[in-house]
Amino acid sequence: MGKTIPRCLQQLDFRKSFVGLATGAGAIYLLYKAIRAGIKCQPPLCSNSPICIARLAIERERHGRNSGEIRRLLNSLECKQDEYAKSMILHSITRCVYLLEAEASACTIDDISLIGEMLDDKDNSVKIQALNALKAFSGIRKFRFKIQEHSIKVLELISTDWDTELHVAGLRLLNNLPLPDYVHPQLRRVMPALMEIMQSDCNLAQVQAVRLLSYLAQKNDLLYDILNCQVHPTFLNLLQTSQPGNLLFEVLVFAERLSEGRKATHYRAVKWHYNEQSLHEALFGDESRLADRLLSLVIHPEEEVQIQACKVIVSLQCPQDLGCRPSACRPSHSYFKNGE
Repeated sequence: MGKTIPRCLQQLDFRKSFVGLATGAGAIYLLYKAIRAGIKCQPPLCSNSPICIARLAIERERHGRNSGEIRRLLNSLECKQDEYAKSMILHSITRCVYLLEAEASACTIDDISLIGEMLDDKDNSVKIQALNALKAFSGIRKFRFKIQEHSIKVLELISTDWDTELHVAGLRLLNNLPLPDYVHPQLRRVMPALMEIMQSDCNLAQVQAVRLLSYLAQKNDLLYDILNCQVHPTFLNLLQTSQPGNLLFEVLVFAERLSEGRKATHYRAVKWHYNEQSLHEALFGDESRLADRLLSLVIHPEEEVQIQACKVIVSLQCPQDLGCRPSACRPSHSYFKNGE
């Protein structure tokens, strides 16, 4: 052979090292190719998943191209569909309106009317999704007037169908619209229902109901109807410290607006009479425990609740016609007895 055994072993070790190095380099290269292929991999354009459709539609709009997705969905809605299909189509329209602003703005008043017709459907899930779609479109100024025309129907749904999801969807829509004066008679009729929703056990519905009532409390012709509305004996439980902070804040805003409204000159010019179970008596009557609730909320952990509780206290103690000057503020015996 001409080679010593040690020499052969040395060459063999070298070859093994070389093969190992080559194998390691090959593995790294294959790993690199796999990663690179994964990064470049795109989902197929024909995918029907909601994520792929939304991604494709947004990409097209970004490049100035209309995806046609909203129009396709609206055309589908015009065809005869079962309740589940209509609900899903309306849900998809809602998402597309938020995602595809340009396409949503290109829709027509007839499209809004088509969605509004779904409020008469026998299935509550269809009504709820129609309300959500109208809420989405209400963010586009040119559709607001048309959507306002459905306000009376929405109020009717809220007051006659005790469905929490329906209440939330309907109230969110109403809170996103300026309500015209011609709706006020219907608002008076549904006031007891709004008050009941505010005192229910669903936080989302409660918050939406009290926001609407706070808005209505600023309407001179509706203030007495609100104050004279009957409430539960436990109404002030809404101001317990154990309540969620978002609800406490909204109820305190509501109380402040009612307090400011009843101090207005035109309201004080009339001698109003309230029933014993009215909201007025619960908040402002001689037997009201509102003062105790407010004082406990001044030290609430959430700052916005603290501040709003202080605003209500100031509103109760400072008559509006005296301009709330420090020297003119005097405690009312109905609320803070003995200067409390």
